[in-house]
Amino acid sequence: MKEIAAMMAGVIVEVLVKPGDPVREGMQVAVLESMKMQLPVNASSSGSVKEVRVKAGQFVNEGDPLLLLE
Repeated sequence: MKEIAAMMAGVIVEVLVKPGDPVREGMQVAVLESMKMQLPVNASSSGSVKEVRVKAGQFVNEGDPLLLLE
C-alpha cells in the first residue's frame, strides 16, 4: 500500500479524488493551504485510491497521511 502524505502543515482546501479513482504519478489529488498560499498535493506514485483520510477544512501536520493507494 502506498501513502500520499502532507508535505507541510496546513489546512486541506479540497480533495480532488475519491475511493476507486485511478491516480497517475504527478497528478494533483488535493489542495493544501499553508501560510496563506494554496499548494497542490501531487501523487508520488500511480495506483487506485483505496482510502481518503482527510476532508476539506481539516488541519494536517507535515507527514500526515492524506490518501492510501493500492
